[in-house]
Amino acid sequence: MGFLISYLSAHRTLPRVQRITDTVARIGKSGVTNAIGAAGSTSINPIMTAWISDYQKLHPKIHINYRSIGSGGGIDELKQGMLEFAASAAPLRDDQVSDIIPMVQVPVTAGPVCVIYNLPSLKAPLKLSAATVAAIYLGKIVSWQDPAIARDNPGIKLPLAPVIVTHRSDGSGTTYIFTSYLTKASSEWARRAGQGLTVTWATGLSGDGSKRLVELVNQTPGTIGYAELNYARQNNLPVASIQNGGGAFVVPSPSSTTAAIEAFSEALGKDSRSPIVDPPASAKDAYSICGMTFVLLRKDRADVQEQQAVKDFIAYAVSGGQDAAEGLFYAKLPVSLQQQDQTLRGELTANAQPLE
Repeated sequence: MGFLISYLSAHRTLPRVQRITDTVARIGKSGVTNAIGAAGSTSINPIMTAWISDYQKLHPKIHINYRSIGSGGGIDELKQGMLEFAASAAPLRDDQVSDIIPMVQVPVTAGPVCVIYNLPSLKAPLKLSAATVAAIYLGKIVSWQDPAIARDNPGIKLPLAPVIVTHRSDGSGTTYIFTSYLTKASSEWARRAGQGLTVTWATGLSGDGSKRLVELVNQTPGTIGYAELNYARQNNLPVASIQNGGGAFVVPSPSSTTAAIEAFSEALGKDSRSPIVDPPASAKDAYSICGMTFVLLRKDRADVQEQQAVKDFIAYAVSGGQDAAEGLFYAKLPVSLQQQDQTLRGELTANAQPLE
C-alpha cells in the first residue's frame, strides 16, 4: 500500500479514480506480488539502486521503488505512512522515534563525506585541517590565499580567488554528518549552528540534493562544498585530504572509512547509531568525516507478506549486497555490524507475531 500512496502522490494531475485504476492495472500486468515504496537519503542512492536491481533479478515478484529525495524527505513521508521504509544518514533518537511510530533502525552502508572543490589552477591536492574547514564554513576565511589554508598546504601556490561556500538546502543526512564533524571541530560552530539535517548557515550558496550541489561546484570556479565520494568521482571533482586527530592528512576512501568504523567498534557494539566522525588520534589511517546510512523500518504492520518482503530485502542488503560497496565507493560493513543488523531485523513483526 505504501508504494501506491507514494506513486499517487507523484501523479496528482490525474483524476483520483483514474490514478488508482492505472496503478493497479500496471502492477497487475507486471506480476508483482509485493510492491515496496521507499525514499530518503541521496547518499545511499547509488548502492540502493544496485541492491534493488540485483535483488529483483532474483525475486521478480518483488518491486521496490526507491526515490532519492533526501533524508528529511524520507523521514517525513514515513511519518505520513506513505512508505514501507525510509533511508537516512541521520539516525533518529529514541525521543524522535516515540513521536513517529515504533520502528527499527538498521545501518546498511557507510561512507565518507568529502570536501569537494573547484580550483583549476591548483597543481596539488588540497589539504585542510578541521579548524580551517570550520573557519571556511563560519565565513571567516574568504580567500584561497588565507594564511590558515597556506599553513595546511606548505609550498603550494594557492589561487588568488575568493572562497565560495556551498551547502545543501534540503533536509540532508549528508549535512547531518558534515555538521556533526564541524560541531566537534569548532566550539564556535557548535554554539552558532550545531548539527542537524538542516542548520542556519553563516554563508554560502545552496543546492537541493547531492546531485545539484555537485553540479554547482563543478560549474563554479572557486567553490567548496561537501558530498559523498561516489558523487565526487562520477563528476571528476577533486576531494580534499582532511587532517585527522592523529595529525595525518587522510584521503576519503572506503578503506579510511573502514578504519573510522573500527575506531568506534566498542561504541557501535552498544548502539549502532553511534557517530563515527572525528576518530581518536590512535586511528592513524581513519578519515574524519564518515557516517553510516540507516533504513528506518516499521517494527510491526498488518500485511505479513509485505513485512516479510521488506525483512528479506534488508537481509540481502546487509549480507550479499555488501559485496557491491567498495566498487561504488562505500565501505563494506564489518562482520560484527552485519551480525547486529541481522539481530535488528529479527525485531520486525506482523500483527505482533514473529516473521520467518
